[in-house]
Amino acid sequence: MNTTGLQGKNALVTGSSRGLGKQYALDLARAGANVIIHDISDSSAAEFNEAASGHAVAEEIRQLGVKSAFIAADLADPVQVESLINGAIAELGSLDILVNNAGGDIGLNTPRPDPNDALDISVEDIRSVVERNLLSTMYACKFAGLHMKERRAGKIVNVGSIAGHVPVTSGIIYASAKAGISFYTRSLAEQLRKYDVNVNCISPAPTYTGRFLATRTVGSEEGRSRLQRIAQPEDMSSIVMFLCGSASDALSGETIVCWK
Repeated sequence: MNTTGLQGKNALVTGSSRGLGKQYALDLARAGANVIIHDISDSSAAEFNEAASGHAVAEEIRQLGVKSAFIAADLADPVQVESLINGAIAELGSLDILVNNAGGDIGLNTPRPDPNDALDISVEDIRSVVERNLLSTMYACKFAGLHMKERRAGKIVNVGSIAGHVPVTSGIIYASAKAGISFYTRSLAEQLRKYDVNVNCISPAPTYTGRFLATRTVGSEEGRSRLQRIAQPEDMSSIVMFLCGSASDALSGETIVCWK
């Protein structure tokens, strides 16, 4: 993991009080970036025992010698998204990096939609999944992108999913929303290309996080190769770090699909 190269950069990682988002935030901070921590509420971090609170994660970031703060916002509400982006800019002075990590195959009132196909899923769950994944990404990119366009600099990393690149029979709405993020990434990159703003996407493979372990049964991986096993958060974070750093300055509009 590259632990240098982002000194003085200002980053916002959505959904970063837990799971993969927390890993991305920690690694950005270790590389020298100031990082705003976000989640839907301060208590969300404790849902799967991944942290005491969002504010506690921000303090953990500050212990690495960089600036941090926690901001709560419901990303399904564009007014709150705009407030989040403006709050991050006010806190840090500017925004150089946006990682749109928040999302998940989450029902309106259940951990996952049930039923979770294309036909029997409830309309309310369709709306919940699309809002939490595709629309929230579009809102954050809109408000952060306007700031980066004006500054003529910035890196946006959208987080899709391997599910958006293979046919599925469960989680169809989630997979479709994630597939939409890849196309949106390519199109937004074209709009922002002349302003020197990079927009790329990572589609992570199944990865061990608190939510992952709590919502599915993981079988034995004995005999599987490194590229077949369920990923560790560090595996996905190394790719995000590449997309946030100078090594990807000539790359925009691409989706890195992490096949497993």
